[in-house]
Amino acid sequence: MPNLPNDAHQLRAAVVVNPTKIDQARLRSVLGTEERAHGWAESLWFVTSADDDGRAAARAARDARPSVVLVAGGDGTLRVVAEELRGTGTPVALVPSGTGNLFARNLGLPLGDLVRSVRAGFGGTDRPIDVWLADLTDPSGTTTSHAFLVMTGIGLDASMAADTNAWVKKRLGWVAYSDPIARSVIGNRQIPVHYGIDDGPLRSMSAHTIIVGNCGTLTAGILLLPAARPDDGILDAVAFRPAGWFGWTKVGYALTLNRFFARTRFGRLLARVLPTSRALRYTRARTLRLTVDTPERVQLDGDAFGEVVAVSLTTHHHGLVLRTEPV
Repeated sequence: MPNLPNDAHQLRAAVVVNPTKIDQARLRSVLGTEERAHGWAESLWFVTSADDDGRAAARAARDARPSVVLVAGGDGTLRVVAEELRGTGTPVALVPSGTGNLFARNLGLPLGDLVRSVRAGFGGTDRPIDVWLADLTDPSGTTTSHAFLVMTGIGLDASMAADTNAWVKKRLGWVAYSDPIARSVIGNRQIPVHYGIDDGPLRSMSAHTIIVGNCGTLTAGILLLPAARPDDGILDAVAFRPAGWFGWTKVGYALTLNRFFARTRFGRLLARVLPTSRALRYTRARTLRLTVDTPERVQLDGDAFGEVVAVSLTTHHHGLVLRTEPV
């Protein structure tokens, strides 16, 4: 660990590094350049471990009380850091280094540009974003709490996270998900789900997949949740309810047009007059409760969390400070 600076008020960064995702030597070199340029002390360095999903490194970085925490990793590493730093007020800057990098893509953060990403941590602009909290109840009745920033899902979404080989994901990116997608579409298994929105009563439906998100865009640029915003305190949810093969064509059609409907004036006008798709059912909520009749897999920000029988989602509105490039 580097020596403490002589000036107690000298700024210092902490860096949480997923060693499987980035060239550490190059990252150290870029950090050194930015430290000298901004007059900061030598950064603290915390390497994640697969044994604890990086939690020890995130907690050590939090406890060091740095001026900013740089996260060199993917959505999973960022999720753990957000879980530990939420509510502290310590800014977090992301150096995207994962496979999907959905959080970075949704917020327009630089991808593949290490210098820009690191520089933002030293001289960027701070903005508050929401941290969503998931209480997951497993088949034994044990409930654990976890944070997420991008999306959580049951059904196809969770199967993709659990069944896609990490080695294949690293080398093929989003194409690696084609096999679990194809198998899930062919099977078209519907899940009986009971859900409650905010303070409303429990209702029931069947769905192939349910995805709840704080960000709207999926891998390959597919806009799934057009109204999702990372800082509005509201969760956006969609249920996939295709009726056979023809129903999947409706899902594909709707997803293809989402960006047009959401991002153009003419598209927004058409969306008001065209009938909504029954294959994709949307809702928005500040809290959401889900229970299933039989255990189902669940994922948070691309990481598999096993099987659950109940999920409760709440928000820590503006719970995390994100540091990005100056506007």
